Amino acid sequence: MNAPLSASAPERPLLEVRGLAMHFPVSEGIVMTRKIGDVKAVDGVDFVIERGETLGLVGESGCGKTTTGRCILRLEKPTAGEILFDGQDVNRMDRRDLVALRRRMQVIFQDPYSSLNPRMKVGDIIAEPIKVHGVEPDAKRRRDKVRDLLSVCGLDPKFADRYPHEMSGGQRQRVGIARALALDPEFIVCDEAVSALDVSIQAQVVNLLEDLRERFGLTYLFIAHDLSVVRHLCQRVAVMYLGRIVEMAASDELFDNPLHPYTQALLSAVPIPDPRVEAAREFRPPRGEVPSPINPPSGCVFHPRCPMAVEGCRQARPALRELRPRHWVACSEVQ
Repeated sequence: MNAPLSASAPERPLLEVRGLAMHFPVSEGIVMTRKIGDVKAVDGVDFVIERGETLGLVGESGCGKTTTGRCILRLEKPTAGEILFDGQDVNRMDRRDLVALRRRMQVIFQDPYSSLNPRMKVGDIIAEPIKVHGVEPDAKRRRDKVRDLLSVCGLDPKFADRYPHEMSGGQRQRVGIARALALDPEFIVCDEAVSALDVSIQAQVVNLLEDLRERFGLTYLFIAHDLSVVRHLCQRVAVMYLGRIVEMAASDELFDNPLHPYTQALLSAVPIPDPRVEAAREFRPPRGEVPSPINPPSGCVFHPRCPMAVEGCRQARPALRELRPRHWVACSEVQ
């Protein structure tokens, strides 16, 4: 199927993902190994991200969000599908083309403690991609650029002489953001970029990301668990379940009017700050457990837990349908 467009635009989208699949082989044995199956981490994903847009990708742990981001960045070689970045198929690029692509696509990792080299000073960490890609061969200008990036990300330029262990978690994540900006990219994958931070620091980093998007014209794929953060930062949201996108819509539309049963369950699990309202509300979690991605259910992957499931849901995999303007749902029972 064709990727659902977010809007009619005269220029082509920055990123188009069509039929993306990533299956990891499962083998048994030590000396003589044999393949016994596949973990279907991503199993046919379609979406589009327009230039300057932030698309939120949400879902339970293990649903394939991070793997989708890694495939887009070509940190993983997809099993099938197309990833078109500015019209070029990322999957068909050779090593030379991928090196050029790295300057246009960057990533902010989840854990600011493990994503920075503890043996390098902050200034060297940020300067390394600038040096590797030959953006600025002059050492003094590189140092000046590093200090400018630290300042843009809300850090004292003097932090360039510190080691990561001398900084807090929020400061380290800002260093990770500065490193991602070092090559002046167009597109950044934010892989759980705020989930490892305290709530008060999360708000600061989210506001920083929003300011940077407006200032530099960035485009984000924002992978997250925290739905309140997603609603604040993202223009559109895609909901994943067991390797597939089950619903996609504008942020306010999806949160105010969820149509897919899984999205409804996901949003109903969000706690309400008022304890009286929280205690009085009725919450009905989906029955059963999330199936194994090694042997996912036939048809609709959510049908074993869905209160609306009928016999047809076991047979055919529902396609994403535009039930309302720019509101896509993969459910045959929702009208």
